[in-house]
Amino acid sequence: MEIECRPITGALGAEVTGIDLARLDDSVIDELRKAWLDHKVLVIRDQPITREQHVAFGRCFGELELHPFAPSDHDHPEIVRITSNDEFPYAASSWHTDVTWRQEPSMGSILRGVVIPPVGGDTSFANSALAYERLADDVKEFIDGRFAIHDFSMTFGRGMSDEERAEQQQRYPPARHPIVRTHPETGEKSLYTSRNFVRSIEGVDDPVEFERLMDTFDRAIMNPSGQCRIRWQPDTFVMWDNRAVHHHASNDFWPETRHVERVTICGDRPF
Repeated sequence: MEIECRPITGALGAEVTGIDLARLDDSVIDELRKAWLDHKVLVIRDQPITREQHVAFGRCFGELELHPFAPSDHDHPEIVRITSNDEFPYAASSWHTDVTWRQEPSMGSILRGVVIPPVGGDTSFANSALAYERLADDVKEFIDGRFAIHDFSMTFGRGMSDEERAEQQQRYPPARHPIVRTHPETGEKSLYTSRNFVRSIEGVDDPVEFERLMDTFDRAIMNPSGQCRIRWQPDTFVMWDNRAVHHHASNDFWPETRHVERVTICGDRPF
């Protein structure tokens, strides 16, 4: 195979051609791993592989996560099934990084388009390192070395009873992560926050100040000049480095159906 990577924007993302996910060897995986670190988001189209092959592809990069709250495939519990339709218009339509409520959040994810609406349903990605780089110096000085508390109950716990939430919090206690994360492989520093899961920031007791900081982070992430946007097709695979990007799925296709399936690679504790 002769793999080619065509950048999507100057900030991040590349379309990968010359690859067949049904036929992989160590040299191809090594090339993909390097491209993934270089571009943070890779798009691989026209890959009609089986679910078993999807799982096997994910395992080329590490152990796969079993999500305790998201719906999974019965025969392949490593696959998270995300469906939005006219009755359940859900599409992860907020800027976030995945499972930051874990003590060791995911390294990355590989998402497959299965049922794609005729229009809408794109996923946008933001370069978290570029977002950090563009913060004002006084903001950088304030957040460097500071930690945020991430809690699953901010999102997944909202539909639970008090008893269920307490039981799950015993299994998944709030996680303390640095606001500025250092990538363990590239050494890049990036903004590592998410409104979905950040409950508080250590040393920031004033709710108004907390909201001001979160708004500042959001504006940095949402700057279009630091993003790329992916238009889905069936059997398109998108893999992103959860340590270095935020993402947002556009919920703009009602009443059509959008169904995607994801495997997630386990990561390590942020520092």
